[in-house]
Amino acid sequence: MKPIKSLLVGAGLTVLPTLALAQDAAPGFDEIGPYIMTTLLFCMAGFLVFFMAAGFAMLEGGLVRSKNVTMQMTKNIALFSIAAIMYWLVGFNTMYPGDFNGFFAIGGWTVLDAVGVSAADAALDYASVGSDFFFQLVFVAATASIVSGVLAERIKLWPFLVFVVVLTGFMYPISGSWQWGGGWLSEMGFSDFAGSTVVHSVGGWAALAGAIVLGPRLGKYKDGKVVPMPGSNLALATLGTFILWLGWFGFNGGSQLAMGTVGDVSDVSRIFANTNMAAAAGAIAALILTQILYKKPDLTMVLNGALAGLVSITASPLDPSLFGALWIGAVGGLIVVFTVPLLDKFKIDDVVGAIPVHLFAGIWGTIAVVFYQEGASLITQLIGIVAYGAFTFIASLVIWVILKAVMGIRVSEEDEINGLDMSELGMEAYPEFSKG
Repeated sequence: MKPIKSLLVGAGLTVLPTLALAQDAAPGFDEIGPYIMTTLLFCMAGFLVFFMAAGFAMLEGGLVRSKNVTMQMTKNIALFSIAAIMYWLVGFNTMYPGDFNGFFAIGGWTVLDAVGVSAADAALDYASVGSDFFFQLVFVAATASIVSGVLAERIKLWPFLVFVVVLTGFMYPISGSWQWGGGWLSEMGFSDFAGSTVVHSVGGWAALAGAIVLGPRLGKYKDGKVVPMPGSNLALATLGTFILWLGWFGFNGGSQLAMGTVGDVSDVSRIFANTNMAAAAGAIAALILTQILYKKPDLTMVLNGALAGLVSITASPLDPSLFGALWIGAVGGLIVVFTVPLLDKFKIDDVVGAIPVHLFAGIWGTIAVVFYQEGASLITQLIGIVAYGAFTFIASLVIWVILKAVMGIRVSEEDEINGLDMSELGMEAYPEFSKG
């Protein structure tokens, strides 16, 4: 087929050079293509990670008793909304301060690219501000969701939300800047691809501090025995797990942070495959181990085993082979089965099992980086784990103690017995059932 210009000239028509000149002056696709594709990656991955908010809500709603379901739904939609506002107000520019200076610095609010920004004014070496901001925002909301599940069924709504303000606006962005913002851990060589420590362990440490200050639910530990308190809806919890599993493809895949080359796109697909394998292995490991230990499989352990597999691979989802992802995820599933009863021995009441999943498996995943990533140092990984743990746990403990003294963080015994749905909110998730 002849070029259009040749056809026009052959027909006796004059072709003006304006378009050609404009094309010569404008950046070529080689320049703008990576910007467009990476921006698209952030948007799509951000959508998936946003959907994890629904996964956390469904998982928690299924694992708490029916008298506390509405409270968990309220906390989850409120914490995401608070995270969105706080990350805009101070969090994003605290976590990504540009030229990093010092241990931490509090940033100002986020400003998006201008409407219809031109190629000349866009950050063609990366992605749009809006896509980057949104993708990072959904991670901080996931961190806060971890705390919500652990402290369910006995914490007051408003003190919890005050803690979320501090966690999402200050604590998470400050510690996140150490690694992802180009801070001291990044310069040291610490590696955490998508956040086994930066996100999941941080949520786990904050939740552990809260659980210690708050104390266990009434009747959970009696005469040296653990009293089971089954959740309201295991079908809902299973749905929540599958939603989280789906969202994790965005969580890990988007953390490639680039989609402008064949290598980048191939790496994203490799991350998807490894992420899926780790989740499957974690679920099967928990399924088999609970059968061996308890003579019957435990669905809640299997669900958390899948999540622990996902957390375990998050620190390094790109480098391992599929077999590597399998055994890393399987170890995560085993960790859950062994550490859930360990917490009960110390009378630390974790309603949904989030501390074993996000803290313990997060630590394991961060250590597992050294098996497949060239140049990774075990000592450096351990320094990062300790740094995040010390900062988050101590800061959280101080905040929880202050909230307990100033506002009170625990509902009364009567309100806890009746359920937080009615005592805190005045509405039930299943009113027909309670009156049936």
